[in-house]
Order: sequence, then structure tokens, then C-alpha cells
Amino acid sequence: MRVFVAGASGAIGEPLTAELLEKGHSVVGMTTSEARARILERQGAEAVIVDAFDAVAVETALRRAKADLVIDELTSLPKEQRDMPKYAAGDRKLRIEGGGNLFRAAIASGVQRYLQQSSGFFLKAAEGRLADELSLMDVNASPGIAASARTYTELEARLFSSDAIEGVALRYGFFYGPKTWYHPSEAAANMVMQQQNPVVGRGEGVSSFVHINDAAIATVASLAAEPGVYNVVDDDPSPQAVWLPAFARFVGAPVPPHMSEAEVRAIAGEDAVYYGTKLSGASNAKAKRLLGWKPRRLEWLEN
Repeated sequence: MRVFVAGASGAIGEPLTAELLEKGHSVVGMTTSEARARILERQGAEAVIVDAFDAVAVETALRRAKADLVIDELTSLPKEQRDMPKYAAGDRKLRIEGGGNLFRAAIASGVQRYLQQSSGFFLKAAEGRLADELSLMDVNASPGIAASARTYTELEARLFSSDAIEGVALRYGFFYGPKTWYHPSEAAANMVMQQQNPVVGRGEGVSSFVHINDAAIATVASLAAEPGVYNVVDDDPSPQAVWLPAFARFVGAPVPPHMSEAEVRAIAGEDAVYYGTKLSGASNAKAKRLLGWKPRRLEWLEN
């Protein structure tokens, strides 16, 4: 199959390109820089340098690629996790406007299927339960998280808005592994080393993670799977009071401090409280059943 990957040089893009090539697919990777294009070419992919905001250039590239399928992994995320509020507007613009150009170009070019990056960590589930693929994004959460939830809601609505193309929404958990925030010496690990990420209140917010390579494997498995929504998360959804101290041990950091909701709200705002106390983990039962996928155990829970 000939696959067009937008965001091919990002954290998920590199292992995804490698997995596609390993499985015998040909890959055209879209990126914005010559240096990243050379990385893709060294992997064995074709590379096109295109600005996602240039609708004409995007459609031209897709028509020339003669792709059977498009994978939209467009993001604009900072290296440091703490800088996310500064990047949020640009990230949303890229996903909505740039991704919109890509989606419309895919339909115009006769692409058969479109895979869309979505979120498995801003879902709303009943108390004490994991979110499934019928769960909605928590658009009534704290301000920053509600804004992200609305973005993902729009992305999924766009994906399933046309009968002219098959849609697959991949609701990834928090990425960990190489070139992600949750990797030794990277952003989240550094914050824990500096004791800047406390357990909030009772730390009941449940997080679902997924190793970046497992996410790539699930994405490739979905190329020929039933269209629809898939939660691509690991088997170990766990509350902050469990995973955060374990992560600290994993990266050799001190035990995270405990702080009250009021203290964290005053220092870091409502979003930080939501992450620590209200996130809903997600179930991967559908992806395991229909994609034949088995993610690894969350690395820091093994220690």
C-alpha cells in the first residue's frame, strides 16, 4: 500500500514510518524542513517538503504521491512540557486548518482511507470506569483541557463527515519512549527530578500511556481494519498516586511531593488539578480485539 504520512518526522512519525516500511508499504513523508526530509529518505521513505497551511501545495503533493491512504499526525508541540500553554493555539491551528487542507486534499485526490491522530486521555467516563470508544471528549473540563477536548472533538467530527473516504480515529494515550516527554532526561522526567510535578490531593486522576513504538504498530495494524474509533493505550491505566511515584523511581528522581488541590491550583492553575484528580483512563479492549494488538506493560510499573 502507498501511504502518505503528514507529520512524518515527529515523535510518532519516525517509528511509524519505520513500521510501515518494515511491513512492506511504500511511504511518502510530508515535513517542513530539508533536514527532516533527509532523515526520512535515510529511513527509506520518499520525502516532500510542504507547508500544511498551503492548501494548493498539499493537494499537489498528494496527487503526485498517488497515495492509497493518508495518516494525519500533524502536531506543533514544544520540547518542554511546561511550555504547552504557549504552543496550544499554534497546535490547534495546525491540526484544524492544516489538517483540514490535508483532509480535503485527500478526498479530492481519491484517497481511500484517512487515519487521524486523536486523544485517549481527555475522555469523560463514568466514575470508576474506563472510557471506551463511545466516550466523548470532556469539553466541560478545566479551561486548557476543555479547549484541547474541543479540538479533538472537531477533528473526529471532520474525519467522519464525508462518505467519500473511510475514517479511522486513533485515540493515543500519553506517548512515552524515545523522543517523548516521558523518557529519561526529557521534559516530564526533568520536571520530576526537580520535584515540579506533585501528586495532587489523593492523586485519583487516571492516566493511560502508550509506548511510541506500540502506537506505531497499532496504527499500521489499522490500515486495513474496520473504520471507526480505536483507543490506542496500554494495559495499565493507573491513578497519579500510583504511576507518578513509579515514574520517579524509573528515572532516578526523588519521591514526588504531595500537595493539596488548593495549593496546586494557586501555583499551577486548574488544569494541573484536573490532570492529577479527574482524568479518565481508557480501555484498549477494542484495539486488542480488532487489531490483534498487544501493547507492552508500562515500563516504570515493572520496577
